[in-house]
Amino acid sequence: MTITAERKDALIKEHGRAEGDTGSPEVQVAILTERIVNLTEHFKGHHKDNHSRRGLLMMVNNRRSLLDYLKKKDTKRYTDLIAKLGLRK
Repeated sequence: MTITAERKDALIKEHGRAEGDTGSPEVQVAILTERIVNLTEHFKGHHKDNHSRRGLLMMVNNRRSLLDYLKKKDTKRYTDLIAKLGLRK
């Protein structure tokens, strides 16, 4: 259900704005998206796991907040990110 350190490093390198950038909204959204995808796969086999479902909802809300912040601050970065991650139309 968690992501590996190698996958996390790859996401940081792919979405980071500078070398070693882990705090930018793009990196945080990319990592949250990866964790959300892993959890949705987990729920296909464990549909009664309500404790993890609560964590999933918290991650989705956190990602939504980060995306709203990025949209408010820089619309171009927002549209590039959602296009790259495939989150919206």
